[in-house]
Amino acid sequence: MAPLKTKGAVVAAISVSVAVLSYMLCKYKSKKKSFPLSKNKKTRNGLVYAVGNTPMIRINSLSEATGCEILGKCEFLNPGGSVKDRVAVKIIEEALESTQLSQGGVVTEGSAGSTAISLATVAPAYGCRCHVVIPDDVAIEKSQILEALGATVERVRPVSITHRDHYVNVARRRALEANELASKLRKVDQIDGDSGQLNGYRSDGERQGLVFSRYCNGGFFADQFENLANFRAHYEGTGPEIWEQTCGNLDAFVAAAGTGGTVAGVSRFLQEKNSNIKCFLIDPPGSGLFNKVTRGVMYTKEEAEGKRLKNPFDTITEGIGINRVTQNFMMAQLDGAFRGTDKEAVEMSRYLLKNDGLFLGSSSAMNCVGAVRVAQSIGPGHTIVTILCDSGMRHLSKFYNAEYLSQHGLTPTANGLEFLGIK
Repeated sequence: MAPLKTKGAVVAAISVSVAVLSYMLCKYKSKKKSFPLSKNKKTRNGLVYAVGNTPMIRINSLSEATGCEILGKCEFLNPGGSVKDRVAVKIIEEALESTQLSQGGVVTEGSAGSTAISLATVAPAYGCRCHVVIPDDVAIEKSQILEALGATVERVRPVSITHRDHYVNVARRRALEANELASKLRKVDQIDGDSGQLNGYRSDGERQGLVFSRYCNGGFFADQFENLANFRAHYEGTGPEIWEQTCGNLDAFVAAAGTGGTVAGVSRFLQEKNSNIKCFLIDPPGSGLFNKVTRGVMYTKEEAEGKRLKNPFDTITEGIGINRVTQNFMMAQLDGAFRGTDKEAVEMSRYLLKNDGLFLGSSSAMNCVGAVRVAQSIGPGHTIVTILCDSGMRHLSKFYNAEYLSQHGLTPTANGLEFLGIK
């Protein structure tokens, strides 16, 4: 019996040893597994540092349909939800550096939506506030987002840029009024408190009783259309990122233009890196940029440049298309342009949602129309990059509203890409 006892003791000892060894091994593996995650985890210093470095994705359905590699830069993944976050950060940082803007000041802007939302998103990170003047025909959810972000929103009727009450011109005046108010507030506690006026000023089509906070520390007009900080944001950021993400292996870039900053900054950077890269504009209905790029003049038979006093746009897309050449657009280096239609943009958005799971806004959809047009123009085997500016979340009341689309004859009906001539 003694040998059996010895054998049992040995087995027990081995079992204990194995258990201890397993425990130590598991503990070691656990430590080893968690260590690199902790070591390699990158923490960004606040919201501002989360702007940019967005991913580039292959748009599979369009790539397979055209025989080209069509890539989209996912700018809708910026903290504020659009490509305009880059512009907002650059404009505010340059203004603070130049002392045109101070902490506690108000950034004013005339915007169709996305730039305003980006400014309202990042301004608090710099200790500033935001006042936005917006056309009253813009999707209502954009105003709701702005107000939720703490911005003051002033809605005005859409008119030509030549009109003093164009939303951009009103925003410019608001910055001047904020500066005047800041100066007076150093001497008095209240200005026109009971009159419903700001500095005695009142104009038709503007919200009455607009009063900046008594703690306003001056104003700064962001001026996204003419401020070249817009261009620099893309020349120094978006363009280099595209070059790095494609390892320089791209043949074409295409995007629509509103302010012109994106298409200008990216096109100039890419063509400085490689002059063989072709850069194109895709232009929505009602815009004159297609004529400017292809013919050198911005007019049609129906209207002369700068003469139209009513709303110059007739398009469901928002944030793109314009009837003047901005300082930012003048920096663009373009090889050609394509026209896109509202129906194509609507059809493209539904096609991408169905086939790629991409829920894109109107300008992003138009950019993808442009990418297909470029692919058809230069042929298969090329790599084409475009910008996915924002998601469809800001376009629910119009671009993704079935009733609204039906009223304008834009109900999507396509099963594939036949609306672009692809069977």
